[in-house]
Amino acid sequence: GEAPAIAQALEDQYRPRFSGDALPEANIGCAVAIADKVDTLVGIFGIGQAPKGDKDPFALRRAAIGLIRIIIEKQLPLDIAELIEHSKALFADKLTNDNAAGDVIDFIMGRYRAFYEEQSISVDVIQAVLVNKPTAPLDFEKRVKAVSHFKALPEAETLSAANKRVGNILAKFDGQLYDTFNNELAQESAEQSLAQAFTAVKGQVASFIANADYQSALTSLSTIKVEIDNFFEQVMVMADDEAVKVNRLTLLNEVRNSFLAIADISQLQ
Repeated sequence: GEAPAIAQALEDQYRPRFSGDALPEANIGCAVAIADKVDTLVGIFGIGQAPKGDKDPFALRRAAIGLIRIIIEKQLPLDIAELIEHSKALFADKLTNDNAAGDVIDFIMGRYRAFYEEQSISVDVIQAVLVNKPTAPLDFEKRVKAVSHFKALPEAETLSAANKRVGNILAKFDGQLYDTFNNELAQESAEQSLAQAFTAVKGQVASFIANADYQSALTSLSTIKVEIDNFFEQVMVMADDEAVKVNRLTLLNEVRNSFLAIADISQLQ
């Protein structure tokens, strides 16, 4: 005698049961399916029973991929980190693993590779997004699609290499960068040109990122490729003058951080 929507939701709680299975039909079914999967993941990890090797007696991998699928394919603006915290609170003092939340997030992050490889997304694109560990699956999806689009652009290879180079240079620098690039310390026309080109797009890029329009943000950043090329060809980054050197590193760091706000494109191959 239950209402049809309730009966359907009770069946939907266990969907998807296997790869390619149908998703819950309505939002009420999605809600109980998501709750069931998060509850299972937090509860089992919370008592230290994480899968080991190929053994997964509680089907946690299936639960994690099902959770990702429902949220992405149903376009639900949910953050898994928030869901996990709600679940932890419901378990109260029953959990023995103090790092259950972090373990569950890491476990779910580990499922994205299989999820996207089935869609023929290359591993380097997935790795580039994983660096940021976005905990909202729909946001992860938008980043993956944006990086895939960016990788196909003619500017991508050069910009990926430049980001890798900048990362290596900054990793060896143990000083303090400036808050912002100082135009008065710019001695070379190539560094002035890069600063001007970046200043022209960074506000627009920040706006795109704030609206999760990552594809437009990366496309906009790709327009400064020539200035980045010229900078590395004509400017000695590690100048003898300490102030000039730090200023140049500050500019490179600002440019790199704009890319990193979306993904680590230095991972692209």
